[in-house]
Amino acid sequence: MTQFLGEFDVTVDAKGRISFPVALRRQLSSEAQERFVMKKGFEDYIALYPMDEWKKVAAHISQLNPYIKKNRDFIRSFFKGVIEVELDSASRIQFPKRLLDAAGIERDMVLFAHGNSIEVWSADKFEKMHQDMDADEMNALAEEVMGNFNQQPK
Repeated sequence: MTQFLGEFDVTVDAKGRISFPVALRRQLSSEAQERFVMKKGFEDYIALYPMDEWKKVAAHISQLNPYIKKNRDFIRSFFKGVIEVELDSASRIQFPKRLLDAAGIERDMVLFAHGNSIEVWSADKFEKMHQDMDADEMNALAEEVMGNFNQQPK
């Protein structure tokens, strides 16, 4: 299972391409074969999944009962606009203009790699998101989200 880690500042060229960071390429599993699925994220970012991880996510979602309207609505929304991409011979990845526009990305972006996917953010929005939460808010959020676990990481 892929466990991405890191933040990477990159710049989009005029054709909507970025150079995929070497440190992230090293974290890809051999099963991904430098192929990805990208889609609009839940907030203003682009979700980027290595192909092997996407297959797991898609298989999980396919277990939803399609006879329940909420499930169908979620499935349609989740898979809307999904596109498969791969790194080119220069290790660049191409982003469709519609996804860049939806995420508000014009030039500078941050690849926020965690868990099994990479969130692709406008650098400005990523910075603002982190400036908007002060230490007290982060402490309260951590307690609310993580407070029920038996063991706390140190």
